[in-house]
Amino acid sequence: MTKRDLVTRVAEDVGMARADVAKVVEGVIDTLSSSLVEGERWELRGFGVLETRLRAPRVGRNPRTGEPVDVPERRVVSFRPGKKLADRLEREDSRKADPV
Repeated sequence: MTKRDLVTRVAEDVGMARADVAKVVEGVIDTLSSSLVEGERWELRGFGVLETRLRAPRVGRNPRTGEPVDVPERRVVSFRPGKKLADRLEREDSRKADPV
C-alpha cells in the first residue's frame, strides 16, 4: 500500500476530502519521523511499537567476491506488533491454513 492508497482509503472511510486527509497523513509521518530521529519510542496501543535500536558492528561478506567486509554499527527502526494486530494476523493465518 502506498501513501496515496492510504489517503484514498481513509478519505472514503471517514467521508473527508482527500486533500485534508493527505495533510493529516503527511503531518503524522513527519511527526513520527522526527520523534524516531530524536530517539523517542512511538506506540499506538493495539497496533504496535516503533523504536530505534542500535545494530552492533559485524563482519559481512561481499556477495561478488566473498571477501569479509566490516559493517559499522548503525541505528535501525524496529517494529513490534501490538496484541490486537498480532491476534488478528494469527486468525488470518489460521483461516488460510485451514481451508474448509
